Amino acid sequence: MMTTPDSSPFHGCSRTRELLPRLDTNPIRERLLPYCRLTCGKVWEDPVRGHRVGVLDAARAGDMEKLAAGARIDCLIADPPYNIPVGGKQSEALFHTESASYLAFSERWIEAGLAVLAADAHFYLWLGADVRDGFQPLPDVMLLLRRYPTLHPRNFITVRNQRGYGTQANWMWVRQELLHYAVGNPVFHVVYTDIPKVLAGYYKVVGGARKDNLARGKSPYIRPGNVWIDIQQVFYRMEENVPGCYAQKPLKAIERILLSSTDQGMNVADPFAHSGTTLIAGERLGRRVFTADSDPVYAEITIRRLERFRAEGLTGWQWQSPFPEIDSAGPDGAPPR
Repeated sequence: MMTTPDSSPFHGCSRTRELLPRLDTNPIRERLLPYCRLTCGKVWEDPVRGHRVGVLDAARAGDMEKLAAGARIDCLIADPPYNIPVGGKQSEALFHTESASYLAFSERWIEAGLAVLAADAHFYLWLGADVRDGFQPLPDVMLLLRRYPTLHPRNFITVRNQRGYGTQANWMWVRQELLHYAVGNPVFHVVYTDIPKVLAGYYKVVGGARKDNLARGKSPYIRPGNVWIDIQQVFYRMEENVPGCYAQKPLKAIERILLSSTDQGMNVADPFAHSGTTLIAGERLGRRVFTADSDPVYAEITIRRLERFRAEGLTGWQWQSPFPEIDSAGPDGAPPR
């Protein structure tokens, strides 16, 4: 259906605020709980493709086994709290505590995740580094992961967000760390960006002929490598944006992980569902996803996002609210502009 800029929900938008504020620090969250179909300890199973969404604690013994329900996980993607307050705000979902406590939390969820992995599997972990706290938790968690002999380091990926933050007295912060480990010898596929090769060079003799990289490459596009410069940070001008979710990962990044590290029909786990991006990526690419969040609101958003994608082909809400049942308000409680 053709739409005009004024009628389309995702084009010609003049709004400056999402219809739903950051949910972990705004009292509006309490108004959403009655509309959540899951309570603590419950799991929803998708009747179409068998995805599973739970209100479970990734760091609590037995919860990952309950989510997996006997299935073995071929790829685990974790985006836990970083122990870094976002925007200077502290909440139960985005807490900041002393390092020993955070490492104990990390140890619990890592061991729970490893317990459900297949013999050959990938393990991806998003992390942050707080310059105000000795770049924690990144170095300590990397040392923690060395305790597990079945986990083998594969790569240290840097995602270059297009939007940064910082001051005039420091370099702009635009990076996001992504650690890649493996168990056994899992599948891996070469993937490509949509960035075209534009420079000839790196000559090599192939079959007796001297060819440059443009002539001998398998694709006219460059490979992403371990520095991803083509990933756009999600915000309200993008369709995939989910208002209220303060730490959403770009769909393109998760799909790149799945395309490279899984085959169709494989099982993917995400123990920190948040906005449900891993579930949408798995649905689009034909992978079965097991995901959970300790907060019923984020579990409900995850399920609703899947239902919205199937019904309308949309990957998110941009500035609109995932909960049309209520009159949303801005961060200060006032109606959004």
